[in-house]
Amino acid sequence: MRTSEIKRKTAETDIVLKLDLDGTGKSEIDSGVGFLDHMLTLFAKHGRFDLTLTCKGDTNVDDHHSVEDIGICLGEAFAKALGDKAGIKRYGNMLLPMDEALILSALDISGRAHLSYEAKIRARKVGTFDTELAEEFWEAFTRSAKITLHIRQLAGRNAHHIIEGMFKSVARALREAVSIDPALAGEIPSTKGVL
Repeated sequence: MRTSEIKRKTAETDIVLKLDLDGTGKSEIDSGVGFLDHMLTLFAKHGRFDLTLTCKGDTNVDDHHSVEDIGICLGEAFAKALGDKAGIKRYGNMLLPMDEALILSALDISGRAHLSYEAKIRARKVGTFDTELAEEFWEAFTRSAKITLHIRQLAGRNAHHIIEGMFKSVARALREAVSIDPALAGEIPSTKGVL
C-alpha cells in the first residue's frame, strides 16, 4: 500500500493529511482557504490520488502559513508514500490547456529538490487568494517531496485558469511519474541504485 499520513502542528497551523497514491481521486479537503480547497480537490481528481486534509491555520493573519505548510505536508506525504521508489516511472510531464491558459509541467522524482517556476499572473488575487501563493505552495511541495519540478505558463490571461491549469498539469505529471512500470520489475530507476 503506497499510503501515508502526515501530521504537522506549529504555532501557525495544525494539519492532518492522508494520501493514497493508488486511489481513485476521492478527496475531503478543508484547508481553511477556499480557493486552495478547490485546487487540491481537482489535484486529487486529476492525479487519481485519494487525499484527505484538514488545516486549522492563522488565516486571520493571511493565507500564507496555511498554504505553505500544506505544501510541505503534501510533499512529505508523497515522499513517504513512495518509500524507496522501486519500480516507479520516475519522470512525468503534461502540457495542459485550461481555456486560454496553457501550462507545461515536467518533473523528476529525483531525490533532489528544485523548482523552476515561470508564470506571469497579472491579477494579484483570485477571490481572497493571493496569486503569489501559488509559487509558495509549489516551492514548499517541491522541497518536501524532494523532486525536480518545472512549471511553465505558455499562454493565459485569467489568473484562475492559470493556477488551476498548474494544479491539473502537475497532478497528471505526478500520476505518470509515480505509476509503476512493469518493465522495471521493482528496480530503482537510477544507475546510482537510489533516488
